[in-house]
Amino acid sequence: MTQFGAPDFAADLASALVSLEAPRVDIPVIQPAEPFLDMAGEDLRRRIFLTESETGESLCLRPEFTIPVCRAHIAEGVATPRRYSYLGQVFRQRREGPNEFYQAGVEDLGEPDEARADARAVSDARVLLARSAPGRALTITLGDQSVFEAVVAGLGLPAGWQKRLIHAFGNEQALSAMIARLASPEGSAAPDGAVAGFLASGDAGGLEAHIESVMAATGYSTHASRSPAEITARLMDKQALASTRLSPAALDALRAFLALDVTLDRAADALAGFARKAGLDIAAAQTRFEARLNALTERGEDLAKMHWRAAFGRPLDYYTGLVFEIAAGEAGLVLAGGGRFDRLMTLLGAQEPIPAVGFSLWLDRIETVRAGR
Repeated sequence: MTQFGAPDFAADLASALVSLEAPRVDIPVIQPAEPFLDMAGEDLRRRIFLTESETGESLCLRPEFTIPVCRAHIAEGVATPRRYSYLGQVFRQRREGPNEFYQAGVEDLGEPDEARADARAVSDARVLLARSAPGRALTITLGDQSVFEAVVAGLGLPAGWQKRLIHAFGNEQALSAMIARLASPEGSAAPDGAVAGFLASGDAGGLEAHIESVMAATGYSTHASRSPAEITARLMDKQALASTRLSPAALDALRAFLALDVTLDRAADALAGFARKAGLDIAAAQTRFEARLNALTERGEDLAKMHWRAAFGRPLDYYTGLVFEIAAGEAGLVLAGGGRFDRLMTLLGAQEPIPAVGFSLWLDRIETVRAGR
């Protein structure tokens, strides 16, 4: 593969994508930056190449395809279900390898049978990789954002802590740090004695009046910052989060869940056994999880050759359910990744919820595996 050229197998891959009932869509390289900055997640945000238009609009070089494909679908008002394929360059700062490289993939929008669509995404990605890198042993790892969310909700944590944990899902270092804080909460930080007193007594009205008086005395404009009510709500929420402590049983349950790592043919039993032992009602999430396993089996996939890891996530904020990666070689080079992103379409402007799942292939990594490097 040349530095800026597509790999030699790209034409065959493009044909294979279209054969999956996913017509190819062309996406402009220059994109509005705001959707990526708002919805893609911190890991991608700090690696985007930003620029600006003559009118001051924030723009970027296309860092991935999912968000612009979804925006194009919404703009064109196309009926669903609808599948799209793509193949082209993306631009992002990378720790290893060139900053511009080729991706290909499929976005599956509006399929009402979510289990069937999930299974098709995993299966199609595997088949395309087997065709593009024949004879290479593949490792397939699945996770599930919605199962993790159900477990966190079942533990009875405040909404703020649930949001923090869910946001950290897939970042094992950040998640471990948060669990450590829940095991030994920090003391409440207060700017001064008066504020500390209001926080300790839970007197939101008194705290708001105190903040308002301080702002008036110092001439601080509420138009230039948060209002006293907003500052009060933020301080009360911070106090609640800092003082929250999970019970030993709940901590053990959370750690036990995150330690689950089994082949997919044993995953349903492992999840059911965990929920029963922890005393958590996550039946709705379990039902969706098992439906996906059944759909994979119906497609002829060998569940014994795939893994479910409860702590596995991907570093993009828009995932809502299934997440998966496919790797190859002893180094575990990730060749494909994807997942379900049901909330993204509405956030991007769709008038009604549209279920969505998709995957991407990294062509430069596939070329490395093909070359035996």
